[in-house]
Amino acid sequence: MARKPDTPLRRGWTTGACATAATRAALMGLWGEGRPERVRITLPRGERPDFAVAHWAAGEGWAEAGVIKDAGDDPDVTHGALVKARVSASPGGVVFSAGEGVGTVTMPGLPIPPGEPAINPVPRQMMQDTVAEMAARLGQAGDVRIEISIPGGAALAQQTWNPRLGIKGGLSVLGTTGIVRPFSCAAWIASIHRGIDVARAQGLTHVAGCTGATSEKAVQAFYGLPDHAMLDMGDFAGGMLKYLARHPVPRVTVGGGIGKLTKLAQGARDLHSGRSQVDFDALARALGTDDVAYMNTALQVLEEVGESYAKWVAESALTQVREMLPEGVATDIVVTDRKGAILARAGV
Repeated sequence: MARKPDTPLRRGWTTGACATAATRAALMGLWGEGRPERVRITLPRGERPDFAVAHWAAGEGWAEAGVIKDAGDDPDVTHGALVKARVSASPGGVVFSAGEGVGTVTMPGLPIPPGEPAINPVPRQMMQDTVAEMAARLGQAGDVRIEISIPGGAALAQQTWNPRLGIKGGLSVLGTTGIVRPFSCAAWIASIHRGIDVARAQGLTHVAGCTGATSEKAVQAFYGLPDHAMLDMGDFAGGMLKYLARHPVPRVTVGGGIGKLTKLAQGARDLHSGRSQVDFDALARALGTDDVAYMNTALQVLEEVGESYAKWVAESALTQVREMLPEGVATDIVVTDRKGAILARAGV
């Protein structure tokens, strides 16, 4: 079982919160209040954090500010990144643009339409609210262009799901509450959901979710699936399948290593080692061999029992998946070894 940390994990701030703070600081420069050392913003749930201004530049008709993203104790690839906002007068209300390191949406299915900067609705609303509040206080029209940039963001984006979701050229500016909660499963599951949305919008009839990179590579090659058909399921089989139950695709493949899929076969929905374990006693009864009850790993069972074990996993996992998906959705299971060789298949 995973050990809980000895001290509370420190929360951090989303890219959207950082972009909003940078926008506020830049507007202060544009509208005559000068360069601030720190700025305070209001998050969607009413929290009022303040941010140090780490970057500043200004010229005729524009001002630019930046803050360093602090993701707290969350393993976020954007932790430590500089999030900058450049503001300038622009007719027609608030207009957003993507600067260096911020991506552009190229495929339907996301909350932002193709052609737009990958700045999600909640961060956009936070920045629009900041503009409206400051414009009213300072007697300004509130017609501004906000260009968000994250230097180095294009390289960081390669470590995210953005390329698969059709977000090109950089990172997304994300956040629904403004707060990053350390090691939360919510962000990962939300990304699975967006992957399903994109696949459906693209009219795909076959998607696949796998437990890791090795099984994903094997499944993608076996079926010849495009990148945007591959859902980053990881340990969250339940999170993926529940969303697919409400937003179905005609065919769903689940792939994975024999250990993770044994847990799915036994009814687990979260396949993380800290949250579910293989029940070797139950496995011994299912396979009809008492020796299995005294084993410690699925690999040991595979070495002892062989192909019939892999076949049982595939068929039993298929039963579990079919229970979660609507009738009429074609489903199949692909079980792989650690090198990506296919050990067993069941379904379709």
